[in-house]
Amino acid sequence: MKKTEGTGHLWSFRKTKKNLKKEFRRSLLTLTAGALVLTASPSRVMAKKAAAAETEIETETETGAEIQEKAGSGLSGIIFSTDYPGITTQADNTVTFNLHLTNEEETDTDLFLSAEGLPEGWSGAFKGSGSEVSKVHVHAHQTRDDAPSLSYTLSVPEDAREDTTVITLAAVSKEGQASLPLTVKVTAEEAVSTEGEFTADYPEQQGSSSASFSFSTSLKNNSSENAVYALSAEGLPEGWNASFTPSGASQTASVPVDAGASSSITVAVSPAQDVQKGEYTFNAVASSGTETLKLPLTVSITGTYGIRLSTPSGNLRSKAYAGEPAKIALQIDNTGNVDLMNVTLSSTVASDWNAEFSEETIDRIEAGSSKEVTVTITPSQDATIGEYIAEIKASTKEASSISDLDISIQNHTAWGLIAVAIIAALILGLLVIIRKFGRR
Repeated sequence: MKKTEGTGHLWSFRKTKKNLKKEFRRSLLTLTAGALVLTASPSRVMAKKAAAAETEIETETETGAEIQEKAGSGLSGIIFSTDYPGITTQADNTVTFNLHLTNEEETDTDLFLSAEGLPEGWSGAFKGSGSEVSKVHVHAHQTRDDAPSLSYTLSVPEDAREDTTVITLAAVSKEGQASLPLTVKVTAEEAVSTEGEFTADYPEQQGSSSASFSFSTSLKNNSSENAVYALSAEGLPEGWNASFTPSGASQTASVPVDAGASSSITVAVSPAQDVQKGEYTFNAVASSGTETLKLPLTVSITGTYGIRLSTPSGNLRSKAYAGEPAKIALQIDNTGNVDLMNVTLSSTVASDWNAEFSEETIDRIEAGSSKEVTVTITPSQDATIGEYIAEIKASTKEASSISDLDISIQNHTAWGLIAVAIIAALILGLLVIIRKFGRR
C-alpha cells in the first residue's frame, strides 16, 4: 500500500518521538551511574584507610614467634649470655640459669624471649624479679651490673633419658635476634647440690639459766655465684637474745659468702632472766636472694642455780685476839631449784693470818636447803687492835657467793684491868710526889 504524504509525516513524528524517549532514558541512566560513582568513592577511600590501619595494628601486635620469623640471624649490639651455659643434672630435677643481657647501642629496645629445642615433657620459663616473663626491656648502654634480674628455669621430667640436650634461648626484636645455646646433660649419677648448707658442730647444748650459750656454725654457699646472707633467729623465746659473729669479724646481721666457699659463724644465745627449766628449740636462719637455710638449735636449761653465803644469825661481825684462833659459824643456802654440786670454800685474809674450814668442799647441797660449816680464823701474833676484813667465798661451776666478815681485834679483859691498875697507880704516885714536893 502506498503511503500518503500526511501519513508519512505522522510516521516520521512517531519515530522521532520514540528516539527522543530512548535518548532521555540513556541520559538518565548515565546521570544515575555518575551519582552512584560519586557516592561510592569516599567509601572506597575509607575502606583503604581502614585496611591500612588494620595492617598497622596487626604489625604492632605481632608475637615474638612472628617477629622471630621475620628477624635476621644477628642483633647488633645485644649480647645474650650466662656464666655457666653447660650443666649436669638428674631426671626429676629443676635447674636455673642466670641470664645477662647487655646493650652496646645508644637506643633502648624491647626483646621477646623464647626457647627452642625442649624435648617432649620438658618445660622451662623465663623469670624476672620472681615472676614469669616473656619480654624484657633493655636500656641503651646496659651493662651486666645495671641489667634487670633475669633467669631461665628448666624442669627435667622424671622419665628423662640419660643424654645431652641443647636448648637455644633467643632474645628477639624486629631488627634481629640474639641466641644463647644451653647444654644440659642428664645423668643417673647424683649431681652436686647447689643448695647451701648451714650446720653446727654441736646443735644441742645445756646449762643453767644464768649461762650464755655459744654455737659454732658453718655456712656454705654451693651455688655458682657469690651471695650475701641475712642472719636472724626464728622462734627464739621471749626475752632471749641471739647474735651472729663471723670468724675474724665483729657482730653483724649479714655475711657475704663467695661461690663454693664457707663462712664460720658463732651464734651466741642468752636466755631470759626468768627462764624456767626445760628444753628450748629455735632456728638460726641464713637467707639470700635465692634460698633460705634454717639450722635448728636446742638449749636445755637444767635449772636455776643460786647460792648465798652468810652466818646463821646474819651477823657478819666477830671478835678475835691476836695470835688466837676464833671460830665463826657460816651458813650456805641453795637458793636455786637444782642441787648444788661440789661447793668449794675459800678465803682471803690479812697477811700472816690463817683461815681453815671444817669442810673445804661440800659434795651436795640440795635445792632449797642449807649447810652449816665453821671457819677458824687465827690473827697474826702482832695484830694490833682494830677492824679487819676476812673475805669468805662459796662457789660452784654455776654460781658463787662472797661474804666479808668484819673481824675486830681486841685485848683480853684481865690484861685490860691490869693496865688500868698500873695507870691508876702511876697517877696516884704522881699525885703523892706533887703533894710532897709541892709543900716545899
